[in-house]
Amino acid sequence: MKPPVQKNEGQRIKVLWQYEILDTVPEEVFDDLTELAARICEAPIALITLVDEDRQWFKSKVGVTINETSRDISFCGHAIEQSDLFIVPDATLGKRFAKNPLVTSEPKIRFYAGAPLITPDGYALGTLCVIDKVPRELRPDQRSALRVLARHIMTQLELRRRSRELMNVHKQSAKMQSKLEQARADLAKVRRGLRSQKVRRKAAPRRKSKQLRRR
Repeated sequence: MKPPVQKNEGQRIKVLWQYEILDTVPEEVFDDLTELAARICEAPIALITLVDEDRQWFKSKVGVTINETSRDISFCGHAIEQSDLFIVPDATLGKRFAKNPLVTSEPKIRFYAGAPLITPDGYALGTLCVIDKVPRELRPDQRSALRVLARHIMTQLELRRRSRELMNVHKQSAKMQSKLEQARADLAKVRRGLRSQKVRRKAAPRRKSKQLRRR
C-alpha cells in the first residue's frame, strides 16, 4: 500500500524545502547520531530520511549504499503520519508491507521503527529509523533513545536553518550599509558641486569690477 498523503502536504513540503537540507553532502553531526541509533537499537541499518513529493532521501545512512527510494514504497512515508514511533515488528505480516519491494527483495526489511522528525510548527519532515532483517521489537529504553535522538536531529536542523537565516540577514544588512555609504558619497559629491558653483558665481562679479577699474 502506498503511504497516505497528509491534508497539509503542500505546506509540509514548503517547510521541508525551507530547511535547504535535501541533496546536501554528508555531515558528521548527523552521521554520528545515525551511528548511535544503530548501536543503541542493535540494528544493522539506520537512516535519517527526509520525505519530499516523490521520494525519501537519506541525509545519513548506516548499513545501506543507496541514497534514496521512491516515496511510494517507503516505510517512512507512513511514519511521518504519526506523532510518535511507528513500528513494524514483521513486515511480511499484513497487507500494508508484505508485497513491498523493500521487503521481497534487498534490503529485505522485516523490522522497522521510525521516529518522526517534527518541526516546532508540527510538520513531519522525515524520520530517524532503524531497520533489521529479522522480525523483532524494541525494548523500552531503545524506544526512548530513538525519540531522544530524533529530537536531537531536529534541533540540529533548526540550528542550521537559524544560522542560515542570520547569515542572510547579515548579508542584507551589509548590502544596505554599502548602498547607504554610496548614497552618502553621492550626496557629498553633489554638495561639493553646489559649493563650487556658488564660489564661481561670487567670483565672476569681482572680475568684472577689476576690468572696469582698469578702463
